[in-house]
Amino acid sequence: MDLTKFRWTREPESYTVKEGKIEVVTKPHTDLWQRTYYHFRNDNAPVFQMETEEEYFSFAVKTEFAESHHRFDQCGIVMYLDSENWLKGSIEYENEKFQHLGSVVTNHGYSDWATTVIDASVKSMWYRFSRREDDYCIECSVDGIRFQQMRVCHMHNGKGKIRFGIYACSPEDSSFKAVFSHMELTECCWKAHDGQQPDEA
Repeated sequence: MDLTKFRWTREPESYTVKEGKIEVVTKPHTDLWQRTYYHFRNDNAPVFQMETEEEYFSFAVKTEFAESHHRFDQCGIVMYLDSENWLKGSIEYENEKFQHLGSVVTNHGYSDWATTVIDASVKSMWYRFSRREDDYCIECSVDGIRFQQMRVCHMHNGKGKIRFGIYACSPEDSSFKAVFSHMELTECCWKAHDGQQPDEA
C-alpha cells in the first residue's frame, strides 16, 4: 500500500513508518470509547488512516504486540470518522492467562463492545476490514489466509467518503510497542448476501 496516503489523527510521540511497516509506542491513558456503560468518554488514541469514496473494498493488516502486558493494551484496525462515529477491531490484553478478541462499534456517540476470550499467549493477529456501501465487516485470522467473521455492522454516518486504517493505545497506566505490516487493499472479499431473502410485504 502507498502509506503516503495515510494521515495521523493525534500523531503519537514515538513511531516509525518505513518499508511497509509501522511501529507505534503507545502512551498511557489513551483510548477510544463513548458513553455506554462506563459513563465516560475517551477520544485520544492515535489513528493512522487514508480516505476513500470507494464503496466496495477490503483492507487487511497484520498486527504484532509481543510487548502488550497491561489491562486493555490494544492495537488493530479502525474506521474513525469523528469522535462519535467509528469502529475498531483488536485484541485487548487482560492478564497473564487471557485476552479479549473483540470489536467496538460507535454510532452517534454510543459504543458497544463484543468480545470472545482467547489465550494470553497470542501475540499477533491479522484483521480484515470490508465495506459494502454503508455496511461493514470485521474479520480476523491467525495466518493471514483463513479469516473468520468477528462483526457485521451498519454505520449511520458510513456513506460516501470514509477514513480507515490502524490504531494503538493503552487505556490505563501502560505503554507498549505495536507493529503493523502486510497492509493490503483489495477488491471486496465480503461477498454479497445470497442466503435467506427478506419477507414479502
